[in-house]
Amino acid sequence: MTTNAETPAVSGARRFWNGTDRILAACSFGLTAAASTVVASFMLLIFADVMLRKFFSLPLNGVSEFVAYSIVACIFCQLGAAIRKGKMIATDFVMGGWERERPILAEGAKVFFFALAVLLLLGILNWLSRDAMKAWTGSEYTGAVGAFQMPLWPFKVVTAVGALVALAEALRVLALHAATLVRVLSRGALRRNGLIGLALFLLVAIAFALVLTHGELTRVQIGFLAFAGLFTLVACGMPVAFALIGMSFVAIWAIRSNFSIADNAMGLAASGTVRSFEFGVVPLFVMMGLILDRADVGRDSFRVAVHLLQRVRGGLANATVAANAIFAAITGSSIASAAVFSRIAVPPMVDAGYSRRFAVGVVAGSSVLGMLIPPSLLLIIYGLIAETSVGALFIAAIVPGVLLAVCFGILNATLVTFAKDFVGNPQPDLAGERMTGREIARSLTPVAFLILLVMGGIYGGVFSPTEAGAIGALGAFAIAAARRKLNWAMTKTVVLETGYITASILFLIVAASLYSRMLALSSIPNHMTLFIGSLDLSLIGFCLAYMLLVILLGMILDSVSILLIVIPIALPVVTAFGGDPVWFGIVTIIAVEIGLLTPPFGLSVFVVKGSLPDGYATLGDIFAGVAPYVLTMTLFTILLILMPGIALMLL
Repeated sequence: MTTNAETPAVSGARRFWNGTDRILAACSFGLTAAASTVVASFMLLIFADVMLRKFFSLPLNGVSEFVAYSIVACIFCQLGAAIRKGKMIATDFVMGGWERERPILAEGAKVFFFALAVLLLLGILNWLSRDAMKAWTGSEYTGAVGAFQMPLWPFKVVTAVGALVALAEALRVLALHAATLVRVLSRGALRRNGLIGLALFLLVAIAFALVLTHGELTRVQIGFLAFAGLFTLVACGMPVAFALIGMSFVAIWAIRSNFSIADNAMGLAASGTVRSFEFGVVPLFVMMGLILDRADVGRDSFRVAVHLLQRVRGGLANATVAANAIFAAITGSSIASAAVFSRIAVPPMVDAGYSRRFAVGVVAGSSVLGMLIPPSLLLIIYGLIAETSVGALFIAAIVPGVLLAVCFGILNATLVTFAKDFVGNPQPDLAGERMTGREIARSLTPVAFLILLVMGGIYGGVFSPTEAGAIGALGAFAIAAARRKLNWAMTKTVVLETGYITASILFLIVAASLYSRMLALSSIPNHMTLFIGSLDLSLIGFCLAYMLLVILLGMILDSVSILLIVIPIALPVVTAFGGDPVWFGIVTIIAVEIGLLTPPFGLSVFVVKGSLPDGYATLGDIFAGVAPYVLTMTLFTILLILMPGIALMLL
């Protein structure tokens, strides 16, 4: 029904928009469901291949090739839904303030960002379509004649279709923000206050592009200017992947003075960066963590830790740390740890006499163990960016992860003893829930077995990280089924959520590949190495300065963005100094995690705040409560820089 103020033309346009939107949503979510199902099939295929190979010497031909080519198609098939649901990684440090104070500037910036995204996706679609046509006409295949052959055109056609749907979704978001901008502009007071800011934003963007593409600049100057532009776009709220691709594309174009070279670089990054069996490790470990999270493993770990430590003064705080360490060993996510233990650990701690400030600080501080104790999603991303063994990173992180958890335990005992005004007046919980030995075994044995199977398989060379991820995911399903937590609704949710997370992360890896190519062409890493050498800095001095930079970046950017931006620049300098990339990865991850706890961004802090009832604790309370853990992590990172053997002793 139309309103009196709505003309037939407007009503018709609205019906057309709604109908088109429903069709597009069906396409996006249909592709996502299909791609997520394919990703889930990796688990079964890889498991079958491992079992047949190990016990019958009958490997399944083509599994690695199928995974490698499928994962590229799956990323683009899931990208459209990720764009629609706002799953693309971005920071709201600046954008949040603009939305509150300068809505015209905020919506204008979003229109600008998604206009760029549309142009980039159009270029990617053009390249992928030509590549699919070439595969069809040239009868391209993978495998070996007489042994195993698989045509490539189905994978490449599906990839192009996914890119087309992603382009349509980006156009949809662009249209929505443009419509919102028009509505905001219709408000007189806001128009007067916001148009100047929007005009300045657009003028700066245009001037920047003109200087970059038409200025008389050296390739190094172009590289540094592109880096500054990238940092600005990310800080202002542009989705990180599109910011990386856009700035890298323009910079390559400017460096080589050739549009075709930049276009080919972008297309090759989109089609080839993640076309490897090793990248299957990302969705498989993500799936394992999501399943175990929904199987209430975190809650059971906390119950066991409380039972074992409840008679000790400060026991609940250390139980939270211990449960976080166990949970970290199966989920690999600090954010998941912060969300879970905010709900299950903070209320009992407050009831036992701890101050709310200390309780939320313990949860937020110990949640960072999720990204250090393997398997860790950040370690996987670092390994893929740095082209370093993910298995070696997992093994190297074991000792630092355990030592950091022990340091947190010592910190808790010290604070309970000497900082009672800060901690509160906790009492031993002598009336807490009791657990029998059988209950403890039932809670922990399956998870402990899964951890030993996955990490032992990697450490012993029995599995590759990707194979370990498949076995771990299947084991997680078995644990959920044994606990009667597995049902169709949970399985569907986990598989789809795995798809969203995988698409956003691996598309970031695609973007980072183009960014690394731009840095190599600009020769920034070489110049950075020479510059650091001229300062007469040692490896330790460089790493200390690097740690400070990463912590500062963590105040305004998310963890993945920091890795994508700084690793391609810093790692060549470290290797030139003779530093070990695996050790440097552990140092980087801890430094990045410190940023999750520092204002103003402090993502883990905001997750804790959002997981608690309104008014339970302020952001100031959480930042104050987590300060001792930030200091402890900083000192631990310095120790790790001075003593690399801590990370390398198991290798």
